Amino acid sequence: MKQQTINKMIVTLAVCSIGFLSASAIAGQDEFQRQMTQSVLQAKQKLQQAEAAKGTERQKLMSEHMQMMRGMMEKMQAMKPNAGMNMQEHEDWINEHQKLMGDMMGQMMEEHHMMMDMGCMSMGSGDMHKH
Repeated sequence: MKQQTINKMIVTLAVCSIGFLSASAIAGQDEFQRQMTQSVLQAKQKLQQAEAAKGTERQKLMSEHMQMMRGMMEKMQAMKPNAGMNMQEHEDWINEHQKLMGDMMGQMMEEHHMMMDMGCMSMGSGDMHKH
């Protein structure tokens, strides 16, 4: 099998796994947080596609991922808990918000590492930056 076909299969399996795992996380969220969770998952798929891609296709997908992350960060910063929540609901909302922010930060770090690897490889010093 070609490496590209194998990479596509891996990305597809990873995306399916994320979908199944996210179903339980969505249960305690408000509507806006559910929408944000879906956006975070879509961005993760884009990042996985970029990781499997090469050259200009990889750069294009990473650029699209960056734009998605920028938009989500703006929305997350504007999010506020609903008025009238009791203490437990408020705490749950905050915990969910922090989880979403953590997921987004993880993606941004992955993207940063990919960019660093690409930069080092393009300079001919691919061994310089290893995790």
